[in-house]
Amino acid sequence: MDTNRLLDMHKIHVPTNPNLASEFHHRLINWINDFHKALDDEHEVGARLVNFGQSVTFHIEEISYWNPSLISFIGKNEHGDPVELVQHVSQISILLVAMKRKNISQPKRPIGFASWDDYENQKT
Repeated sequence: MDTNRLLDMHKIHVPTNPNLASEFHHRLINWINDFHKALDDEHEVGARLVNFGQSVTFHIEEISYWNPSLISFIGKNEHGDPVELVQHVSQISILLVAMKRKNISQPKRPIGFASWDDYENQKT
């Protein structure tokens, strides 16, 4: 059987260039959403960055990229102020943490998708 047809049948994500930011973005979205989904309803995914002796923690709301090599983490810090971290893919080092949700009346949603069903469908 043709390899491409076999991959299509099993919907396996095979990166065309694994060093592109878009491929890092795809993997990060999956890791972050799996962590996020496993948390209870009172918590959501956040990130903690430690650099130059300082620590910054923020709620992750979106992740974007600019090929070939930039990733952007967009969210809000603990005070509700907007933050955006732009990093080269070779410098990504992010600690995922559970953070208390700011708006518990709204349902948790996956990062980068309209619904959990949309997220799960892209994984399979």
